[in-house]
Amino acid sequence: QVQLVETGGGLVQAGGSLRLSCAASARSFSSTPMAWFRQARGKERDFVAAISWGGSGTYYTDSAKGRFTISRDNAQNTVYLQLNSLKPGDTAVYYCAAGRPHGGTSLSASDYNYWGQGTQVTVSS
Repeated sequence: QVQLVETGGGLVQAGGSLRLSCAASARSFSSTPMAWFRQARGKERDFVAAISWGGSGTYYTDSAKGRFTISRDNAQNTVYLQLNSLKPGDTAVYYCAAGRPHGGTSLSASDYNYWGQGTQVTVSS
């Protein structure tokens, strides 16, 4: 069983920054692809960013490119999402997700087996 705990959300003005963290309990963390998704109120859960288990491959949705950065520290069993130049449209609950050990890095929520409880990001105009 893998447990994921997200922290770092909050209220920020447009143009501001936040750093989300996701601490994982999995022993196999260093071989597990990780991702961030988000879900705005009344909308579906959408892909934001993913990182390969080795950290060399990163993937972003178009709206995140150039503004968000996903990274990981395998020694700390933690994955991060740096959010810069935030916009009101980025307001959502952000979820961390863990894929299958030694698996490929997917952009699809159905390929992720474990999820955190989510952290709220609210961007005011």
